[in-house]
Amino acid sequence: MPSKGMRSICFNPKTASFASPSRGAPPRPALPSPAAPAPVEVDKVIEAAALLIMKWNPDTSSYARVTSLFYESKREAAQFIACVNNLQKSMHAWASAGPATAPDGRLIHAQFLMEIAMKRLQKEFYQILSLNRAHLDPESVSARSSRASARSSISDYSDDGGGGDDACAARDSIAEVEEASTAAMSDLRSIAECMIASGYGKECVAIYKIIRKSIVDEGIYRLGVERMSASRAAKMDWDVLEMKVKNWLEAVKIAVRTLFNGERILCDHVFAASDTIRESCFSEISRDGAMLLFGFPELVARSKRLREEKMFRLLDMYLAISESWPEIESIFAFESTSAVVSQALASLARIGESARAILSDFEVVIQKESPKSSPPVAGGGVHALTVRVMNYLALLADYGSIVGDIFTDCPRPAKPSLPELYFDAAPESDNAPAVSLRLAWLILVLLCKLDGKAKRYKDVARSYLFLANNLQHVVSKVRASGLQELLGEEWVAKHEGKVKQFAGNYERLAWGQVLASLPEGSPPAASPAQAQERFRRFNTSFEEAYRKQRESVVPDPKLREEILGSVGGRLVQAYREFDEAHRPALGKERNAGRFVRYVPEDLENYLSEMFYGTGGGDVGITSSTSSLTSSNRHRSWSR
Repeated sequence: MPSKGMRSICFNPKTASFASPSRGAPPRPALPSPAAPAPVEVDKVIEAAALLIMKWNPDTSSYARVTSLFYESKREAAQFIACVNNLQKSMHAWASAGPATAPDGRLIHAQFLMEIAMKRLQKEFYQILSLNRAHLDPESVSARSSRASARSSISDYSDDGGGGDDACAARDSIAEVEEASTAAMSDLRSIAECMIASGYGKECVAIYKIIRKSIVDEGIYRLGVERMSASRAAKMDWDVLEMKVKNWLEAVKIAVRTLFNGERILCDHVFAASDTIRESCFSEISRDGAMLLFGFPELVARSKRLREEKMFRLLDMYLAISESWPEIESIFAFESTSAVVSQALASLARIGESARAILSDFEVVIQKESPKSSPPVAGGGVHALTVRVMNYLALLADYGSIVGDIFTDCPRPAKPSLPELYFDAAPESDNAPAVSLRLAWLILVLLCKLDGKAKRYKDVARSYLFLANNLQHVVSKVRASGLQELLGEEWVAKHEGKVKQFAGNYERLAWGQVLASLPEGSPPAASPAQAQERFRRFNTSFEEAYRKQRESVVPDPKLREEILGSVGGRLVQAYREFDEAHRPALGKERNAGRFVRYVPEDLENYLSEMFYGTGGGDVGITSSTSSLTSSNRHRSWSR
């Protein structure tokens, strides 16, 4: 396959742009009807034409048979064209004046010379097209750097103030290519205009179509786009088909912006004299290759082997056509090439249809996920289903506006089908785009499945931590992708509020008993026995809660800090006040260490080790000097 550097045909900067419907040269003013020429003038025209035409008659001159007129002498080639044009005008004038005014035998002789001249020009036209592939064929010049890249490199050299010799060499090379290209195009145009004006346009067009169509067809083949039936595509393994898709994604950029664009520019230039011929030539040259190119995505989209992971290759093809759409419409603007545009549209429509079907199948997969399909996630962490679904939706949303285009026709979920738990967090169906509602609905389906999986935890506090972790992962993915723009800030804010709600429920259920063991306001103990009992009650509740929760996991750093700050801040501060109020009541009893197992710093250290999935340390330490320390996680929430 040619490299990405394939560039369009070098062309004369004076060539008219084809952005407008009339991409050729402006029409020439109509000439007045010629008067019948005098016999003397007839003789001069025929004599001048005969000398030059017969000189280059390949049937009578071995020199003319092996030599090219346009390569041998540009000046003489121009004279040849002028002689033929003069001869044609004279013949036209004679024919218009009527047989009575036509010189005897001279019109027949002029016709004889005209036929010889047309054979010569036909041969020259063929030779220029054949021998100038390097200057006229965008495929052949793909090995060279593009004109823009070369100019950019020269500019870099100039800016750096160095590489003068290299810059000059690059300039010379580019100038040589452009000069040869411009000359070849100019020669082709002058020959085509002369032959068309002389009534031999059919022969000229036939040569052009044969040569240029073979170049386009070869270019499509070299780009790796092959003819393939729908049945073959349907039976092809996805790995093989995916490789063809990747190849097509590179090919379509080159084909549109270089191959077809270059052919359109060349055709418009050579046949600028006739809009009808321009259209006919370009249509026949490009239609088969373009239909093959733009028909490929439709074949892929019809494959029955498409699954959720294939979605993104479809979107890549949709994006490739969408990005090239202005060029496609401009290049194939002729009525005779409208089938190419229709084929590109059909591929877009089929891709959209398949993408919507894949997304529906993806929803079915989520719906079929059984709460018992996997054991509860250790520590209440993020479930694999959450990761999978959110990665998928985030990638989908990152395709930007084309996602909205494709899923515009998605059926909107009915409000009664939305789970009541999340109903108030769904986008408003009256205002939100269809794609936003569709993605929000898929997330709701996911959250309902997670709600079912949360019920498998025996510890209710752990189930709420599981919900908080998974919803936080959902929100984080939305924030970090194009989902945020599609779902809206209000959606994100509402779900962030639910994360806090789940985290609050976890804190209340997991650590509420510990906080309840500390008397509110920490009144002074009336006796050592009361102080001992209160310390014993706190120790028991804290150690039980810690043993249950020390395996808990909070992967998200922000959520982990919030939970630790909330639990630690309240617990450490309350215990500090409790310790300061009740420790003096124990006096200097020998067994005081049995009751006062922790100092506030011990609680800070224990809590600092939580929610990392490391399991923390064992509780029940009887001396603060041997308590767990962690310099990198130690915090003092109550100070």
